[in-house]
Amino acid sequence: MTADLLLIHGAWQGAWVWDALVPELGARGWRCHAVELPENGQPGAPAGPASLDAYVAHCAAVMPERAIVIAHSGAGVIASQLAEAHPERVACIVYLTGMMLPSGLGFAELVQQVIAAAPEAAGVGPYLEWSDDRVFSRVPPQAAIDIFLQDCPPAVAAVAATRLTPQRETARALVATLTPERFGRVPRIYLEAVHDRSVVLAAQRRMQALVPGALRLSMDTGHAPHVAQPAALAMLLDEALARFRVDQSMIVSR
Repeated sequence: MTADLLLIHGAWQGAWVWDALVPELGARGWRCHAVELPENGQPGAPAGPASLDAYVAHCAAVMPERAIVIAHSGAGVIASQLAEAHPERVACIVYLTGMMLPSGLGFAELVQQVIAAAPEAAGVGPYLEWSDDRVFSRVPPQAAIDIFLQDCPPAVAAVAATRLTPQRETARALVATLTPERFGRVPRIYLEAVHDRSVVLAAQRRMQALVPGALRLSMDTGHAPHVAQPAALAMLLDEALARFRVDQSMIVSR
């Protein structure tokens, strides 16, 4: 099956984070479109504003007429809002250890729901460095290696850690507004990263309980399976998505 995939990166990242996964998916017949979100600090990134509305508008402008959306980490909120805005164009959402949050709930609030039982749910938060006006946050390279990339090859982790850029807080603290009639009709897959130290497993499971109905997949990786194990991830996604037949009007089980 050949179909289009829209890949949306998470906070502090850029489209480069998909570089190892794209050829693996391409070899399996998938057409990949990696988004560069506005004002993400990467060379050639679109101008701002960096906000949920701007992100959704940009993704809608660059995506094919119909696509499967793969969203990593905080991009899960963007994918959800994109599906709410354009349910006829989003064939399926794959949350790659992503923020599959219910309408009106932010990730910081979700963390507070689980942190008493899972103190590690604080994730990278305690390590962030802030601008004086607290408009931008930055992930120090060693924190990125320890929290995001601990299971990646050391050389790969070191390079990736240095490519993270400061993130405007208005683009990180995203809250979607969703309805059952629009977002709720889009099929969803949730791919758990069992050893994630950023969006920890307890938080991933809580989101799946709050937004039920997604097909659950699982990998024994940290927060970035697309960096740590791109070939294995591509195989898992290909097998899962092969259960669906995508055409111009609908997605149905094979």
